[in-house]
Amino acid sequence: MTSPVRHLFYGIAFLLIVCLVAIIGYMMAGWTLVEAAYMAVVTVFTVGYGEVRELTTPGMQIFTMGFIICGCTGYLYIGGALVQFLVEGQIENTLGKRRMSKSIENLTNHTIICGFGRVGRMLATELEAAKHPFVIIERSETAEEEIQEKGYNYLRADATSEKALIRAGVEKASEIAVVLPDDSANVFVTLSARNLNPELSIVARGMTPSTEGKLMQAGADRVVLPEHIGAERIASLILRPTASSLLTDELVISHLANDLADLGLNVEEFSIPPGSNLAGRTPADLETAGSSAFLIVAIVRANGEAVHSPPMDTFFNEGDILIVVCHSGTPPDFTEVFALKRESVKE
Repeated sequence: MTSPVRHLFYGIAFLLIVCLVAIIGYMMAGWTLVEAAYMAVVTVFTVGYGEVRELTTPGMQIFTMGFIICGCTGYLYIGGALVQFLVEGQIENTLGKRRMSKSIENLTNHTIICGFGRVGRMLATELEAAKHPFVIIERSETAEEEIQEKGYNYLRADATSEKALIRAGVEKASEIAVVLPDDSANVFVTLSARNLNPELSIVARGMTPSTEGKLMQAGADRVVLPEHIGAERIASLILRPTASSLLTDELVISHLANDLADLGLNVEEFSIPPGSNLAGRTPADLETAGSSAFLIVAIVRANGEAVHSPPMDTFFNEGDILIVVCHSGTPPDFTEVFALKRESVKE
């Protein structure tokens, strides 16, 4: 709780306690609840309608004077705390914006995130974890509150505006991630960013495959289709469940499949069925028997144990699953030499 809010809370609590004590005191003197409450209200708010009943005894007069002093003090205290709350809030907001602008001006070789939707949130989390400088451009007021809570550098602006990109330091940035939920807006931002900084690395999000070409023509270096990636991931889990689980849970290489595909490689898994003459062999034997290029990156035993980067003298057992990197669409020759059962094919 901030200091102005705390003062305001204490003032309200003090005034309520004073009014409650006054009401109880008047009721003990024979007043009704309504009369006592009415007296408390007109006294605290200094309306001055007059006493509900005449204060004939010195005790009641002293009690009322004490109530007036305490009530007016609490009322004035609340007013001062409220003014402090409003003034400090405005000052803090103004100073905060100035500090934010200064922080963004000092950024170099940073990343600009256009949009703070689902993709933007995840991207900001990853960049923060990697301690990579970034600034967010988002126009939503709701998203602004969340960004402020996380302490990110941000601009509340429309990313399609060139002025917003310039304020975000596009001319000094090294990358920009265009992840708005609108394909046409992404194309426009990509085009603007490329014109403002020809050396900028641009990664753009596309909602539909037909937008990929437009984004590339607008100047994007790479285009990401989240739905397409999700479909590939699901297909990989179906076709290569062991390899996909191993790569995701153990090696934590989320983009390995895409990088290998760019090199013309693919991750495959092959099981050693009962009776296979591969049982008892080693990776060294496979290199001798197989002529095609491949790399055994892991062996998953029948009991679920994973052997990463197996040594050349590691023995294979029946029921083992080999995780192999090989040329796309070309299974290693050892699958024929040793009658190995292939578990999956390229998508």
